[in-house]
Amino acid sequence: MKTKLSIYFIIALFLTYPMEKALAQRVNNDMYTPHKQQVARRTTERETRSTNTRNRNVKRWTLEECIQYAIDHNISIQRLKLQREVAGVQQNTAENSRLPDLNAGITQDWSFGRSQTYPDMDEPLSRTALGGSTSIPIFTGFRIPNEIARTKLEFEAATQNLEKAKDNLSINITSLFLQVLFNKELVKINEEQLALTQTQLRKTEYLIEAGSVPSVNLYDMEAQFAKDKVSVIEAQNNLELALLDLAQALELEQETQFDVRVPLFNEKLLGDMFRRIQPAQSIFEHAVSYKPVIKEQEFRIESAEKALKVAQADYMPNLSLVFEWGTGYLYKYNAKDVINPSTNQLIRANETFSNQLKNNDYMLIGLKLSIPIFNRYQTRNKVRTAKLDIQDRKLLLEDVKKTLYKEIQTAHKNAIAAHEKYMASNDAVKFTSESFEHAQIRYELAKLTPFEYNEVKTRFLQSQSEQIQAKYDYILRAKILDFYNGIPIKF
Repeated sequence: MKTKLSIYFIIALFLTYPMEKALAQRVNNDMYTPHKQQVARRTTERETRSTNTRNRNVKRWTLEECIQYAIDHNISIQRLKLQREVAGVQQNTAENSRLPDLNAGITQDWSFGRSQTYPDMDEPLSRTALGGSTSIPIFTGFRIPNEIARTKLEFEAATQNLEKAKDNLSINITSLFLQVLFNKELVKINEEQLALTQTQLRKTEYLIEAGSVPSVNLYDMEAQFAKDKVSVIEAQNNLELALLDLAQALELEQETQFDVRVPLFNEKLLGDMFRRIQPAQSIFEHAVSYKPVIKEQEFRIESAEKALKVAQADYMPNLSLVFEWGTGYLYKYNAKDVINPSTNQLIRANETFSNQLKNNDYMLIGLKLSIPIFNRYQTRNKVRTAKLDIQDRKLLLEDVKKTLYKEIQTAHKNAIAAHEKYMASNDAVKFTSESFEHAQIRYELAKLTPFEYNEVKTRFLQSQSEQIQAKYDYILRAKILDFYNGIPIKF
């Protein structure tokens, strides 16, 4: 009996197909009900506004462009560049300490009162003295060459610190970029599900008109259609927030004019990522040889060792060559010119300024030796502090290495797990897709209720969402491993 009813139902559907086709044509032209006209109009207006807003003067950025722009405009990166310049200035200062110094000075004073030569007389005077001096370091206990070497190492450490910050920023931008791609695909999937629901809504109307299903099915399908619209709006909002997060990370001023270019991730590319995965120990051994986070600490240790030698230089004598030159001018206010009666020559009380400068000049050249004997244990404590600093930096290097190894181990496990999850999600999509296709056929044959149909569709949508989430999580994990292995991050 059931078999006969099924045959009759199929024949009825076949006979009503022309009528359904006509109804479909009528629905495509002006929708079937006033309610559907309103829904379609609002949906179209929203999509038009969204499209116009998104496509107006929008530059689509690649991942490489995002990373480079972030590096060029990130404030933390700019500050680290300034710190490196400061290290370069300190290096230049140390290198120039080999040069002689040169100083010049002039003194002018006036004295009033009794003369030391003639105590019973007032003798106001004006004295002018000028001169210059220079000193050339000959031996400083090897302080200068060790200080030059120390500042060079500090400059290299500052450079590696800058590169470390660039690497961390690149990983952060990559994560945000992939989050945008994930949300883009999620929007697409939800829009496709909305279109499917709208199609099924129309078919439900045809079936109701044909008398194949009860009219209550229409209300269930309209409720699902409204729910799918909400899902599309939520997905679009999540996409806008993801774009905003990326734009803020790039320090963009106009995030509304921002979008990304979607790269092609085919199965071959994803398979190549998996085949590049090496054992964690191999990745670590390679990373230790070049990663800025390791090189920085190695330079810091070498710098601390040079700082110890600089401190030990205070135990040794210092020898320098010194040279001084000076002259002066003296003017007596109460002195008067006189004539020597025996020679009848004029004796000036005050020689001219130029003559006095010429006649009063003097020069001094010599060697200055400074031998440290006791300086309140300052040198001893500086040496102790420098030795402790070396030990601390060595411990810090070991800690950084252990942290790096743990990060690589975790990244390796995450990449393997993400790949397995992605492969499993592919199977889930395949099976739920087949289940959904059968559900569509059974629903059109009135073998499923709207609730049962929507439940199958929801599982299919969930499997698709989990698949794209697993895909982009796997891509991020694989790229992080590439980053540790010295492979540039790019798509």
